[in-house]
Amino acid sequence: MDETLAKKLRILADAAKYDASCASSGAPKRAAGKDGLGSTTGAGICHAYTPDGRCVSLLKILLTNWCLFDCAYCVNRRSSNVRRAKFSVDEVVRLTVEFYKRNYIEGLFLSSGIIRSPDHTMELLTRVAKALRRDHGFRGYIHLKTIPEASPWLIEEAGLYADRLSINVELPTEASLERLAPEKDGAAIEGAMAQIGERIAEARAEKRRFSPAGHSTQVIVGADDTTDAALIAKSAHLYGRVGLKRVYYSAFSPIPDGAAILPLKSPPLQREHRLYQADWLLRYYDFSPAEVAEAADDGMLALDIDPKLAWALKNRARFPVDVNRAEREMLLRVPGLGARAVDRIVQARRHTTLRLDDVARLTSGLKRARPFLIAADHRPVALTDRLDLRTRLAEPARQLSLF
Repeated sequence: MDETLAKKLRILADAAKYDASCASSGAPKRAAGKDGLGSTTGAGICHAYTPDGRCVSLLKILLTNWCLFDCAYCVNRRSSNVRRAKFSVDEVVRLTVEFYKRNYIEGLFLSSGIIRSPDHTMELLTRVAKALRRDHGFRGYIHLKTIPEASPWLIEEAGLYADRLSINVELPTEASLERLAPEKDGAAIEGAMAQIGERIAEARAEKRRFSPAGHSTQVIVGADDTTDAALIAKSAHLYGRVGLKRVYYSAFSPIPDGAAILPLKSPPLQREHRLYQADWLLRYYDFSPAEVAEAADDGMLALDIDPKLAWALKNRARFPVDVNRAEREMLLRVPGLGARAVDRIVQARRHTTLRLDDVARLTSGLKRARPFLIAADHRPVALTDRLDLRTRLAEPARQLSLF
């Protein structure tokens, strides 16, 4: 690799680190043909671990960090004094192919600042994916960031070559966008997301290829005063209206020479973690946004306990529940019981009356679940009498060690 290209790579790989939405879950399994390159699995990417223990990664870069927009929270904003660089389409294609051949990567995550116009930028991004697929037979994973202001036909063309498309909603409210990113239009962003969702649904119904791994978005946490409850309500709205595969939550990181309207420090990373847990409750545990909000105090999720436990402690009168009789919906609300464990319990109790030892064989979370469950040989005291329950079940803070 020549020195100029290596310098660009250092700048544009570093500039891409703020985008969290780079997992590859949901991509269909593919293998290259005789003269092709690459493969993909339905497992995670971006230095994630597959079920068989493999670590997979992707080339995560910006096409350029030059940008027409001046979003206050973005290190690559127009008024920023960061070092700038721009790849050509051929350079990104060459890097991807060479890195794959060296076994560095299994896919590409490509985003960009807005240069010249949204249509011009979107065309360049699409040309990269098109060249990889058509000219090099690349069958690995490709994730393209989509420019919401771009023409619909350009976005549709991108979906023909990418495994996943994504548009960052950035901030959860129109008021926050107007204050921190006035050149962006929340309605236009959501409209473009809805368009992608419709095309994905149509392609699946017609059994043709269009962004087969779905589409996702990212929201910045802590750059404004939006509460956790409002963030989760926004995510639920997007899951329902535009058919998102996933919402990513990215804790705001202070930037050099940041605007005075921005916070001086990042929110606790534990807040980001709790939002992911609450999001999981929406998608896999049948919680409503109102129930997640019920677990919060003044709209903010507790940092010392997970949202599911917080909800259970605020609804003590509904516990304990009988593991042999309770509806699946209620078992999903028992702290310590995952969705798979609940399904195993429902299946097992069709054939026998479950005792506590039986539940222990079906889940690794019995210690947390025990105060909330009734079994054939177990009946805990009423939760309203256990004033110390939160203290006992909260995970104690501990210093992690490298050894």
